[in-house]
Amino acid sequence: MALISVLQAQGTPGAVDDNLKVLRSFAERAAGEGADILVTPELFATGYAPAKVAGDDGSPIRQRVAQIAADLGIAIVASTVEHTLERSAGFAANATTARRFISASLFGADGNELTRYRKSNLFGGEEQEVFNLGDAPAEVVEIAGLRVALAICYDIEFPEIARRAAVAGAEALLIPTAVPATGDVLGDQPGHSYNAEVISTHMVPVRALENGLYIAYANHAGPGFTGLSTIASPYGNTLAIASRDDTELLSAEFSSSEVAKARNVNSYLTDLRP
Repeated sequence: MALISVLQAQGTPGAVDDNLKVLRSFAERAAGEGADILVTPELFATGYAPAKVAGDDGSPIRQRVAQIAADLGIAIVASTVEHTLERSAGFAANATTARRFISASLFGADGNELTRYRKSNLFGGEEQEVFNLGDAPAEVVEIAGLRVALAICYDIEFPEIARRAAVAGAEALLIPTAVPATGDVLGDQPGHSYNAEVISTHMVPVRALENGLYIAYANHAGPGFTGLSTIASPYGNTLAIASRDDTELLSAEFSSSEVAKARNVNSYLTDLRP
């Protein structure tokens, strides 16, 4: 049994020090309540402003989050900008290409980075303009008696991402996210319009149900975002959900035995035809 906490808060663009103070404060609170892992929103330390933050490598931020994890003895999932220089195929020897990713890292309670995942589905023109697509599936790692994998925001809106993680052995998906508020758009009748809030209220629980795993989904609060950070069970039930606007800390217990029971009740993974 592991206790997983989800932070919903407003990450202010350009205010890294202030944002990390908020992260530390809630990590301390979560640790005090016995949480094993704290999941934080997408690009929380920098604020979610892709074009503004893409040029700044997040390595120093990762070091600071790792220190918070070690200081407080709690594992933390945090999303940062990652820069790489990679050898360019077909060019002169030693030629390199700079690439930028939205990444998520899982830091253990000792501060060691256990895994890092690069977002493989970029949302909207701004992200697509300044970031590269990650091209590797998330690793499954064991922590606090659970097998977990990472995803980031838009990834969960594609069923293949969660299914791939579940097939690889994940019992929980830990997801930093930044879902922009849309209001009701397109349709002229209540049943024929769209609001991005349905990602938290409908899609996340369905992904949990169809793959028999837990999902911890941490969104930004405040203007421009949907809020509604969510924790869903492997039965597709919502264990906790935040408000639309407020800073909140959600927590729920995750159990490997419940994952096994859920997959026995709904045997989607074993019954899926190749």
